[in-house]
Amino acid sequence: MKTLSTLTFANSYSDLPTSLGTQVAAQPLDNPFLIHFNPLVAEKLELASTTALDPSFINIFSGNATLAGLSPLAMKYCGHQFGQYNPDLGDGRGLLLGEVLTSNGKKWDLHLKGSGKTPYSRMGDGRAVLRSSVREYLASAAMEGLGIATTHALAIIGSQTPVIREKIETAATLIRVAESHIRFGHFEYLFYTGQHDELQQLADYVIEHHFPALLTEAAPYAAMFKQICQRTATMIAAWQAVGFAHGVMNTDNMSILGLTFDYGPFGFIDDYEPSYICNHSDYSGRYAFDQQPAIALWNLSALGYALTPLLDKTEIDHGLEHYQTELQQQYSHNMRQKLGLTIADDTDTVLFSDLFQLLKQHHVDYTLFFRTLSYIAMDELPHSEHLFTSLFSCTSRLKTWLIGYQQRLLLEPNTSQRLTIMLQHNPKYILRNYLAQQAIEEAEQGDFQLIEQLITILAHPFDEHKDAEVLAQLPPNWGKHLEISCSS
Repeated sequence: MKTLSTLTFANSYSDLPTSLGTQVAAQPLDNPFLIHFNPLVAEKLELASTTALDPSFINIFSGNATLAGLSPLAMKYCGHQFGQYNPDLGDGRGLLLGEVLTSNGKKWDLHLKGSGKTPYSRMGDGRAVLRSSVREYLASAAMEGLGIATTHALAIIGSQTPVIREKIETAATLIRVAESHIRFGHFEYLFYTGQHDELQQLADYVIEHHFPALLTEAAPYAAMFKQICQRTATMIAAWQAVGFAHGVMNTDNMSILGLTFDYGPFGFIDDYEPSYICNHSDYSGRYAFDQQPAIALWNLSALGYALTPLLDKTEIDHGLEHYQTELQQQYSHNMRQKLGLTIADDTDTVLFSDLFQLLKQHHVDYTLFFRTLSYIAMDELPHSEHLFTSLFSCTSRLKTWLIGYQQRLLLEPNTSQRLTIMLQHNPKYILRNYLAQQAIEEAEQGDFQLIEQLITILAHPFDEHKDAEVLAQLPPNWGKHLEISCSS
């Protein structure tokens, strides 16, 4: 394992056209201190965990010192926000510090979020507040634990720098780690500003650095678009199966690698409500939970349009059709795993639909229902409705569904591994909004123990963690109605 000074850095993104970013130095935070450091993310960088104990670590990632080899750059991009094109976007409070090259040839971006003003800050102060930094830190760890493609967060640095939002808060920085920070909006920016040669250079860069297997394809740009559609479908199918709502699926928040990107007003469903809106600012419900598959298709269409200098309509349509096919197949596969089914059957659609109607009608906790079902043996199913009395006000319809579920299991070639499969795909622990809020409130008082506990639990959300049962219980009523907005 290495120290910061012995890491191997690169700045390949800086070699792209200068219109794609501006060199900027981070602005220092006042009296910075370490809030938390994630050793699992450090392992990806081959960085020793003891690095967090070095005062230089805090100084570098709070803007109070520099590190040789890094070349901070604010990225320029555009995007469609709530369906409307906005040309005035970019890293307004973050910097791509550089890229870490590991011994196995992997490249990881280091990105500092909350680093101060950049040319793209518009009217903002370029800062991130503690609460939003804690939410992203915990959310990226939670998604990683669930096996969902995501950006990562190495650490949070707190400070005494005041920032004004709805009230006076303190600034923080979050060290984000990702295979790439390139978004759909990067291509949109180059397309809408007529920089088509630069757009091709960016596409070549993406293929070379992230999809090298496509270099030998007869139509590499079409293959790249199809790959982006594939990865987006996999990500969305995973979101829908686990009950995750992103909240701000603007094209500038969509990763070309299908990573869950830019955690703002996200939320995991508590009581099952398909039209759940986690973003208090989403007045029309554009980014409601059940709209995410369609919005991802809309965003991919916007990306396809931005790639028209490189693709023809047939190639774009083929990629979009691939997204829809892959999404349907992957989501069905994920839901079968949640029910311990290993083969597909024509009756599965009705089985899923009836269950969703049941959960919605009775306002049943999505995560707890599937986890409870994961403990019940097949021969006990018709008589197990009493195990759900804490979730259902009336279990008569549930009993009917359980009998139908048992009949469906009879079509399986082997049910001996059913419960094992279900326990591996139905988490006991998710990052509920109220848990994130409690961690934030305690952190604001200087207590980071809940952050530590949650990071540990969420890294292995399918395990029992008998000493943390309280974190898997039904949320309190107040915890189901927290309002989360884009303010950060």
